Amino acid sequence: MCARGVSVTSHLRIILPNTTCGNVTPSTESNVNKFLKSFELPGLDRTIGEVAQKADLEVGETTAKATIQLGFPAASRHEEYRDAIAAALRQETGIDDVQVDLSTRIIAHGVQRNLKPMEGVRNIIAVASGKGGVGKSTVSVNLALALASDGASVGLLDADIYGPSVPQMLGLGGSQPNSDDGKTMQPLEAHGVQAMSIGFLVDADQPMIWRGPMVTSALQQLLHQTNWSDLDYLIIDMPPGTGDIQLTLSQQVPVSGAVIVTTPQNIATLDARKGLAMFKKVAVPVLGVIENMSTHVCSSCGHEEPIFGTGGGAQMAQDYDVGLLGQLPLDAAIREQTDSGRPTVAAAPDSAAAAAYRNAAQHMAAEQAAQGRDYSSKFPNIVVEAS
Repeated sequence: MCARGVSVTSHLRIILPNTTCGNVTPSTESNVNKFLKSFELPGLDRTIGEVAQKADLEVGETTAKATIQLGFPAASRHEEYRDAIAAALRQETGIDDVQVDLSTRIIAHGVQRNLKPMEGVRNIIAVASGKGGVGKSTVSVNLALALASDGASVGLLDADIYGPSVPQMLGLGGSQPNSDDGKTMQPLEAHGVQAMSIGFLVDADQPMIWRGPMVTSALQQLLHQTNWSDLDYLIIDMPPGTGDIQLTLSQQVPVSGAVIVTTPQNIATLDARKGLAMFKKVAVPVLGVIENMSTHVCSSCGHEEPIFGTGGGAQMAQDYDVGLLGQLPLDAAIREQTDSGRPTVAAAPDSAAAAAYRNAAQHMAAEQAAQGRDYSSKFPNIVVEAS
């Protein structure tokens, strides 16, 4: 389980004896401090100082203990991180008996200046693309499941009012939410993820012939009239394009980060660039780019081939100075699993595809952890009254 809430400022505490201890002496205290904070977590391209809420190091004559509180969920990699940090500290201090305690604490991060985070939701992350057909919804669902499998409390909002697909992908087709008070709805749950979609409220074959104001109103109701239960992350599966839904999201919904999904081919990245530029223009932090369908995996022989080209997502990430969070395969099994209501992370957790989704989710969450925290709740409300 993750410890949740607002954490104290990141710090590192060194307790040293008066005598020389291995390679560590009082005069090298600042060096050890810098060393731990600058240690790069394996496969993450982020240092402990960037993504940890707290890092304490106690050094005795013959033992050392590091207590690190990460700002992102990574339960599946805690053992790997512990071993790597312990080995590095042994080499740095000359102490063999090193203990590393890892935990996670998800905090609320900053949103648009005129908005505050939603009650019960620490971070809202929008998953968007400039065009349809790039597998954005499949990516959104698997990212949500990956975060949940690593210990986070996660919700998934299907913001594609015209073409909701999340109910089918989560195996919740035909289900409807309950309402205890006739005003708000309880989210449905599947594979450890809370979910809400217009697809739960209308018949699957009913077309949504709505104009823009009705669509944006529906989004606001789905978001604010759902009783989300203490979420670390709410993933919003955005519709393609840069229209009414995207504008409403950027102006009225407290978004702490956005992820852009594209395929490697030029025609896809051209549209994805517009979506990325839109979020930057409205001051929503872009956490990075996910390149979907990077390589095709043959279901018969396992041969991989980049049928949509190569390097499009990486080039886009480089051009906009954001991270390439992951490169995901085009695999028939992913389609089959998603169509059956058991997405890859749930259906085949030990597969290479599931590992790719978890890796992308961890990079996304780590980028979020490195963002500025939210302080809006710390400021008192100011009321001006006439005398």
